Amino acid sequence: MKQWDTPEKLEDLICELVSWDSRTSTQGEIDFSNRIKNKLLELDYFKEKSSYIQFHDAKKGRNAVTALYKSDRTTRTIVLISHFDTVHTEEFGALGDLAFQPRALTEELKQMIDGLPKDAQVDLMSGDYLFGRGTMDMKMGLALHLQLLEKASIENWPINLLLLTVPDEEVNSAGMRAAVGGLIEMREKYDLEFILFLNSEPSFSQRPLDENYYIYSGTIGKIMPSALFYGRETHAGEPLSGMTGHYMAAYLTKAMEFNSDFVEEEYGERTPLPICLKKNDLKEDYSTQTSHHTAALYNVFLMRKNASEVMETFKSIAVNAMKECQDDYEKICRRENAAPIGKIRVLEYVELLSYAEEKLGIEAVDAIKAEIMNTPDLDEREMSIQICDQLMVNCQELAPATIVFFAPPYYPAVNSTEVPLVKELIEFTQQTLLEEFKVEAKQVHYFNGISDLSYVNYEKHDRGWKAYMNNTPIWGDVYSIPFEGMQKLQAPVLNIGPFGKDAHKLTERLHKESAFVNTPYVLQKVIEKLYLKTELVV
Repeated sequence: MKQWDTPEKLEDLICELVSWDSRTSTQGEIDFSNRIKNKLLELDYFKEKSSYIQFHDAKKGRNAVTALYKSDRTTRTIVLISHFDTVHTEEFGALGDLAFQPRALTEELKQMIDGLPKDAQVDLMSGDYLFGRGTMDMKMGLALHLQLLEKASIENWPINLLLLTVPDEEVNSAGMRAAVGGLIEMREKYDLEFILFLNSEPSFSQRPLDENYYIYSGTIGKIMPSALFYGRETHAGEPLSGMTGHYMAAYLTKAMEFNSDFVEEEYGERTPLPICLKKNDLKEDYSTQTSHHTAALYNVFLMRKNASEVMETFKSIAVNAMKECQDDYEKICRRENAAPIGKIRVLEYVELLSYAEEKLGIEAVDAIKAEIMNTPDLDEREMSIQICDQLMVNCQELAPATIVFFAPPYYPAVNSTEVPLVKELIEFTQQTLLEEFKVEAKQVHYFNGISDLSYVNYEKHDRGWKAYMNNTPIWGDVYSIPFEGMQKLQAPVLNIGPFGKDAHKLTERLHKESAFVNTPYVLQKVIEKLYLKTELVV
């Protein structure tokens, strides 16, 4: 008997998955992999083939999970990708206990409906939506993949399905990065031919109050060029005897925010403008000593550009910004009849590292890095900043200086719009949804919500990632990206998921008919089309 073959059973399944609180970096995220394994073991297929369920170590006690349905009639394989972690729930306030109880939360929200946005009020009273953390982003995608796996195993579909669900998508994608090697190993071990990476992230709005349903032939990229501004300390009573990091940072932040040099446009879609995500004052306490070292993290979205191209543009902007800073500073010095403290250098992290290793020795530099990376409660971004800062503490003769580097995470952009198979599947999906459900599905070429599809189908001949490796302070120790492995996972990408609204908000919600009727139907039809084709053109 099928467990998840009706809309009602699918709703029960998503409510159960959501009830397994798996907020990023919590015990629930650690526990989820065993819970989903036990859920898979309820299926007769995996009771007999439990070895087809595997864990892939994502560190910190977390595991990505793969589950393989293997046909004996083909090597062709569709990889079904989802993530099971969710963002946190502070915005739920007194409703925190209900954040993971979709039915109870949906009813409770009716008691406070006047405090909700108008569109959420309408959706709540319509009865068409299920509210709760993770309903939309993205446990419904996992539920849909579980249903496909069950149907394939019972009906003996003549195609292989490899379910992959991962932790930590919401922060650093440690789960997906860890899974890359696992996918390669399983492909070789089980003689699999990957023909499609199919994600089921939900349909994200393109603008406020957007009611359109979207399917995606790619995913947007994201990278975080960052800078340490290391000036010279002084007493506040003698400000021109030094230079504050804040003064230096102001010039680069002004130059970076909304800078069109980073904007890309493809298929009529544009990347959002860059912006500063965080600025850190590295002075730990209050005193009248000036703050001579600060850091800033900048968000840049990508479509075609690689890390090398981003660093080249970023460094050029930093050089021009520091020249403007230097010119203005020297004007002030002339006005105040003061001697300038020196010229501002702009160095890439790899240049600072090389200088420090030559001056201090490689072992001393490694010890500095190791101490920082072993410091409790520092995240990957803070570690990156601290490494740059401590190297400058030991190389103060370089000051004043701006050190440009990359801080995690990095999501390369991926796009399969021009792949004939993807074109065919998108046209088929649009036609099916329109004919069966009168739903008009619009194609978006780059999924705008960031997704784990970034870690497959990486450009075979690209070597721009080496600039990222060289300029990421924690590379190879705390953070790395398996670029060479990703280049081995060459198959097109496609994203078809349910419709929902307000991801990461109190009013996160899932459209029931889309989730429990429309999307399950079209996903099955897409897979049937793939295995009924006599010849795949990829």
